[in-house]
Amino acid sequence: EFCRAAIAGLRNEGIFTPPSLGGTLLYPGFAGGMNWGGVAWHPDEQLVVTTVKRMAMWVRLHEREEFGADRRSGAEGVQFTGQRGTPYGMSRAPLLSPNGVPCSPPPWGTLVAVDLSDGSIRWEIPLGTTRDLAPRPFIFNWGVPNVGGSIVTAGGLIFIAATTDQFLRAFDIETGEELWKHRLPAGGQARPMTFVSEENGKQYVVIAAGGHGNMRTKLGDTVIAFSLPDS
Repeated sequence: EFCRAAIAGLRNEGIFTPPSLGGTLLYPGFAGGMNWGGVAWHPDEQLVVTTVKRMAMWVRLHEREEFGADRRSGAEGVQFTGQRGTPYGMSRAPLLSPNGVPCSPPPWGTLVAVDLSDGSIRWEIPLGTTRDLAPRPFIFNWGVPNVGGSIVTAGGLIFIAATTDQFLRAFDIETGEELWKHRLPAGGQARPMTFVSEENGKQYVVIAAGGHGNMRTKLGDTVIAFSLPDS
């Protein structure tokens, strides 16, 4: 009911509806469609792998003479920008229910493989669970907001963290099947990297688990490495 009322009060005339004094609904929001983590590329499979966010957000203009007072009275989590050289300031935020769950329907985040030979989507899966997103008695595989890119190994493994539930995951590039996951000590809002050790010949996957304030994930300062099996 909160989300219905919030959406009813916002302007929306399609994907390119401009900001307005009364408030405009953005869908997808200013943090996605395609995530700023970029894409991963497997040249043999001719596949590009990327994350997608499907979250509604709002943006509102403020008359210049009222912007300062509006900013001081703004709610927590709302971003304000002065927009120098214009007659307006701006505020914006994700459209969330009071318990922190997005107002738009799930999946809120997916992992997608695009076949570059014909531009088709090979597969698309929900990325992440509702664990840590909001207080819930159950955990749902709905796909959650994410910030961070993926990597693809020559053997066809996709590694990505990025999600609010603080896992590093491995997927099969052919099918999108989740093959492995490991809980990180903090949010993994970063792109993993991989290297082969000159000392033992093993391949490692490394990620910085530092968290992200706007994503409300746990903050930390850990760099953690995992070794891939020999075969």
